[in-house]
Amino acid sequence: MDKSLLITGGSRGIGAATALRAARAGWHVAVNYTRDAAAAQAVVAQVQALGRQALALQADVADEAQVQAMFARLDAALPPLGGLVNNAGVVDVAARVDEMGAARLQRMFAVNVFGSFLCAREAVRRMSTVHGGRGGAIVNLSSAAARLGSPGQYVDYAAAKGAIDSFTLGLAREVAAEGVRVNAVRPGIIETDIHASGGQPDRAQRLAPQVPMQRAGSAAEVAAAIVWLLSEEAGYTTGAILDVSGGR
Repeated sequence: MDKSLLITGGSRGIGAATALRAARAGWHVAVNYTRDAAAAQAVVAQVQALGRQALALQADVADEAQVQAMFARLDAALPPLGGLVNNAGVVDVAARVDEMGAARLQRMFAVNVFGSFLCAREAVRRMSTVHGGRGGAIVNLSSAAARLGSPGQYVDYAAAKGAIDSFTLGLAREVAAEGVRVNAVRPGIIETDIHASGGQPDRAQRLAPQVPMQRAGSAAEVAAAIVWLLSEEAGYTTGAILDVSGGR
Protein backbone atom coordinates (compact mmCIF):
# COMPACT_ATOMS: atom_id res chain seq x y z
CA MET A 1 0.00 0.00 0.00
CA ASP A 2 1.49 3.30 -1.08
CA LYS A 3 -1.11 5.78 0.06
CA SER A 4 -1.62 8.14 2.94
CA LEU A 5 -4.31 8.64 5.53
CA LEU A 6 -5.05 12.00 7.16
CA ILE A 7 -6.54 11.86 10.64
CA THR A 8 -7.81 15.14 12.03
CA GLY A 9 -7.49 15.45 15.79
CA GLY A 10 -5.00 12.61 15.59
CA SER A 11 -2.79 13.43 18.57
CA ARG A 12 -4.88 11.71 21.25
CA GLY A 13 -7.81 9.43 22.00
CA ILE A 14 -9.61 7.81 19.08
CA GLY A 15 -7.48 9.67 16.54
CA ALA A 16 -4.20 8.41 17.99
CA ALA A 17 -5.51 4.86 18.30
CA THR A 18 -6.64 5.00 14.68
CA ALA A 19 -3.23 6.24 13.54
CA LEU A 20 -1.49 3.25 15.09
CA ARG A 21 -3.99 0.68 13.85
CA ALA A 22 -3.92 2.18 10.35
CA ALA A 23 -0.12 2.08 10.32
CA ARG A 24 -0.22 -1.60 11.22
CA ALA A 25 -2.60 -2.09 8.27
CA GLY A 26 -0.07 -0.45 5.94
CA TRP A 27 -1.13 3.19 5.77
CA HIS A 28 1.24 6.14 5.85
CA VAL A 29 -0.27 8.60 8.32
CA ALA A 30 -0.63 12.38 8.60
CA VAL A 31 -1.52 13.38 12.17
CA ASN A 32 -3.40 16.66 12.40
CA TYR A 33 -3.44 18.57 15.68
CA THR A 34 -4.45 22.02 16.87
CA ARG A 35 -2.25 22.79 19.89
CA ASP A 36 -0.39 19.82 21.37
CA ALA A 37 2.62 19.41 19.07
CA ALA A 38 4.41 17.09 21.50
CA ALA A 39 1.50 14.65 21.57
CA ALA A 40 1.24 14.67 17.78
CA GLN A 41 4.97 14.04 17.42
CA ALA A 42 4.71 11.13 19.85
CA VAL A 43 2.08 9.51 17.62
CA VAL A 44 4.24 10.21 14.54
CA ALA A 45 7.18 8.47 16.22
CA GLN A 46 5.04 5.42 17.02
CA VAL A 47 3.83 5.22 13.42
CA GLN A 48 7.38 5.51 12.10
CA ALA A 49 8.46 2.76 14.49
CA LEU A 50 5.97 0.52 12.69
CA GLY A 51 7.81 1.18 9.44
CA ARG A 52 5.42 3.69 7.89
CA GLN A 53 5.90 7.32 6.88
CA ALA A 54 4.26 9.87 9.17
CA LEU A 55 3.91 13.62 9.52
CA ALA A 56 2.40 15.95 12.13
CA LEU A 57 0.31 18.76 10.63
CA GLN A 58 -0.84 21.70 12.73
CA ALA A 59 -4.14 23.23 11.61
CA ASP A 60 -7.44 24.40 13.01
CA VAL A 61 -9.92 22.52 10.82
CA ALA A 62 -12.49 25.29 11.27
CA ASP A 63 -10.18 27.68 9.36
CA GLU A 64 -10.40 27.20 5.60
CA ALA A 65 -6.98 28.66 4.83
CA GLN A 66 -5.33 26.44 7.43
CA VAL A 67 -7.08 23.37 6.02
CA GLN A 68 -5.88 24.16 2.51
CA ALA A 69 -2.31 24.72 3.74
CA MET A 70 -2.42 21.44 5.65
CA PHE A 71 -3.43 19.45 2.58
CA ALA A 72 -0.75 21.19 0.50
CA ARG A 73 1.89 20.13 3.03
CA LEU A 74 0.59 16.58 2.99
CA ASP A 75 0.73 16.51 -0.83
CA ALA A 76 4.38 17.56 -0.75
CA ALA A 77 5.57 15.22 1.99
CA LEU A 78 3.67 11.93 1.78
CA PRO A 79 2.39 9.46 -0.86
CA PRO A 80 -0.98 10.28 -2.48
CA LEU A 81 -3.96 10.66 -0.20
CA GLY A 82 -6.14 7.57 -0.02
CA GLY A 83 -8.14 8.16 3.13
CA LEU A 84 -9.48 10.77 5.54
CA VAL A 85 -10.75 10.34 9.08
CA ASN A 86 -12.75 13.38 10.18
CA ASN A 87 -12.09 12.90 13.88
CA ALA A 88 -11.39 16.43 15.18
CA GLY A 89 -14.17 17.56 17.47
CA VAL A 90 -15.01 19.57 20.55
CA VAL A 91 -17.52 19.44 23.38
CA ASP A 92 -18.32 22.08 25.97
CA VAL A 93 -19.43 22.14 29.57
CA ALA A 94 -22.84 20.67 30.35
CA ALA A 95 -25.58 23.22 29.77
CA ARG A 96 -29.21 23.53 28.77
CA VAL A 97 -30.10 25.10 25.44
CA ASP A 98 -31.57 28.11 27.24
CA GLU A 99 -28.12 28.73 28.74
CA MET A 100 -26.11 28.56 25.50
CA GLY A 101 -24.62 31.63 23.84
CA ALA A 102 -23.92 32.19 20.17
CA ALA A 103 -20.14 31.94 20.64
CA ARG A 104 -20.47 28.41 22.02
CA LEU A 105 -22.73 27.35 19.16
CA GLN A 106 -20.48 28.89 16.53
CA ARG A 107 -17.43 27.05 17.90
CA MET A 108 -19.34 23.76 18.16
CA PHE A 109 -20.47 23.81 14.55
CA ALA A 110 -17.31 25.43 13.15
CA VAL A 111 -15.11 22.58 14.37
CA ASN A 112 -17.46 19.61 14.33
CA VAL A 113 -19.39 20.33 11.12
CA PHE A 114 -17.66 22.97 8.99
CA GLY A 115 -14.25 21.39 9.65
CA SER A 116 -15.49 18.02 8.44
CA PHE A 117 -16.95 19.59 5.29
CA LEU A 118 -13.74 21.49 4.50
CA CYS A 119 -11.49 18.48 5.00
CA ALA A 120 -13.80 16.20 3.01
CA ARG A 121 -13.88 18.74 0.19
CA GLU A 122 -10.09 18.75 -0.05
CA ALA A 123 -9.96 14.95 0.18
CA VAL A 124 -12.52 14.50 -2.60
CA ARG A 125 -10.58 16.91 -4.81
CA ARG A 126 -7.59 14.57 -4.45
CA MET A 127 -9.22 11.13 -4.40
CA SER A 128 -12.22 11.34 -6.76
CA THR A 129 -11.71 9.87 -10.21
CA VAL A 130 -13.48 12.97 -11.57
CA HIS A 131 -10.48 14.97 -10.36
CA GLY A 132 -7.95 12.44 -11.63
CA GLY A 133 -7.61 10.61 -8.32
CA ARG A 134 -7.31 6.89 -7.60
CA GLY A 135 -10.31 6.66 -5.28
CA GLY A 136 -10.31 6.43 -1.51
CA ALA A 137 -12.37 6.38 1.65
CA ILE A 138 -13.64 8.90 4.18
CA VAL A 139 -14.77 8.02 7.68
CA ASN A 140 -16.59 10.68 9.68
CA LEU A 141 -16.82 10.55 13.46
CA SER A 142 -20.40 10.98 14.58
CA SER A 143 -21.67 10.10 18.04
CA ALA A 144 -24.45 8.15 19.70
CA ALA A 145 -25.46 11.61 20.92
CA ALA A 146 -26.90 12.20 17.44
CA ARG A 147 -29.57 9.58 18.27
CA LEU A 148 -29.96 10.37 21.97
CA GLY A 149 -30.03 14.19 21.87
CA SER A 150 -27.97 14.67 25.07
CA PRO A 151 -30.66 16.64 26.94
CA GLY A 152 -29.38 18.72 29.84
CA GLN A 153 -25.77 18.15 28.77
CA TYR A 154 -24.94 19.27 25.25
CA VAL A 155 -27.76 19.31 22.75
CA ASP A 156 -25.52 21.46 20.55
CA TYR A 157 -22.93 18.68 20.29
CA ALA A 158 -25.68 16.14 19.54
CA ALA A 159 -27.11 18.41 16.84
CA ALA A 160 -23.68 18.88 15.28
CA LYS A 161 -23.21 15.11 15.15
CA GLY A 162 -26.70 14.75 13.66
CA ALA A 163 -25.47 17.03 10.88
CA ILE A 164 -22.49 14.69 10.40
CA ASP A 165 -24.88 11.77 9.90
CA SER A 166 -26.74 13.66 7.15
CA PHE A 167 -23.46 14.84 5.63
CA THR A 168 -22.20 11.26 5.50
CA LEU A 169 -25.28 9.99 3.68
CA GLY A 170 -25.34 12.83 1.18
CA LEU A 171 -21.63 12.84 0.35
CA ALA A 172 -21.55 9.05 0.07
CA ARG A 173 -24.18 9.14 -2.65
CA GLU A 174 -22.59 12.14 -4.33
CA VAL A 175 -19.22 10.47 -4.89
CA ALA A 176 -20.15 6.76 -4.95
CA ALA A 177 -19.49 6.49 -8.70
CA GLU A 178 -16.16 8.32 -8.36
CA GLY A 179 -14.24 5.71 -6.40
CA VAL A 180 -14.77 7.37 -3.03
CA ARG A 181 -16.60 5.64 -0.18
CA VAL A 182 -17.95 7.69 2.74
CA ASN A 183 -19.07 6.16 6.03
CA ALA A 184 -19.42 7.18 9.67
CA VAL A 185 -18.78 5.65 13.05
CA ARG A 186 -21.00 6.60 16.00
CA PRO A 187 -19.10 5.94 19.24
CA GLY A 188 -20.92 5.78 22.53
CA ILE A 189 -19.31 6.33 25.94
CA ILE A 190 -15.59 5.96 25.25
CA GLU A 191 -12.66 6.39 27.65
CA THR A 192 -10.89 9.42 26.15
CA ASP A 193 -9.73 12.89 27.20
CA ILE A 194 -12.67 14.61 25.49
CA HIS A 195 -14.76 14.27 28.66
CA ALA A 196 -12.21 16.27 30.66
CA SER A 197 -12.30 19.04 28.06
CA GLY A 198 -16.02 19.29 28.76
CA GLY A 199 -15.41 19.54 32.50
CA GLN A 200 -16.44 15.92 33.26
CA PRO A 201 -13.28 13.80 33.48
CA ASP A 202 -15.18 10.99 35.23
CA ARG A 203 -18.07 10.94 32.75
CA ALA A 204 -17.18 7.60 31.12
CA GLN A 205 -17.02 5.78 34.45
CA ARG A 206 -20.12 7.52 35.79
CA LEU A 207 -22.28 6.64 32.78
CA ALA A 208 -20.96 3.11 32.25
CA PRO A 209 -23.87 1.51 34.19
CA GLN A 210 -26.30 3.04 31.64
CA VAL A 211 -24.64 1.10 28.81
CA PRO A 212 -26.17 -2.33 28.11
CA MET A 213 -22.66 -3.84 28.09
CA GLN A 214 -22.08 -2.20 31.51
CA ARG A 215 -18.79 -0.59 30.56
CA ALA A 216 -17.27 2.25 28.60
CA GLY A 217 -15.60 1.46 25.30
CA SER A 218 -11.96 1.98 24.41
CA ALA A 219 -10.41 4.14 21.73
CA ALA A 220 -8.89 0.99 20.25
CA GLU A 221 -12.33 -0.55 19.78
CA VAL A 222 -13.53 2.50 17.83
CA ALA A 223 -10.29 2.57 15.83
CA ALA A 224 -10.87 -1.04 14.75
CA ALA A 225 -14.21 -0.06 13.19
CA ILE A 226 -12.72 3.01 11.49
CA VAL A 227 -9.80 1.14 9.94
CA TRP A 228 -12.12 -1.61 8.69
CA LEU A 229 -14.30 1.01 6.95
CA LEU A 230 -11.15 2.43 5.33
CA SER A 231 -10.06 -1.00 4.09
CA GLU A 232 -10.78 -2.86 0.88
CA GLU A 233 -12.68 -5.39 3.00
CA ALA A 234 -15.38 -2.70 3.23
CA GLY A 235 -15.27 -2.17 -0.53
CA TYR A 236 -19.06 -2.37 -1.00
CA THR A 237 -19.87 -0.30 2.08
CA THR A 238 -20.72 3.36 1.63
CA GLY A 239 -23.28 5.60 3.28
CA ALA A 240 -23.23 3.40 6.38
CA ILE A 241 -23.35 4.65 9.96
CA LEU A 242 -21.83 2.10 12.33
CA ASP A 243 -22.69 2.28 16.03
CA VAL A 244 -19.83 1.39 18.36
CA SER A 245 -21.72 2.06 21.54
CA GLY A 246 -22.03 -1.10 23.62
CA GLY A 247 -25.71 -1.36 22.72
CA ARG A 248 -26.61 2.11 23.96
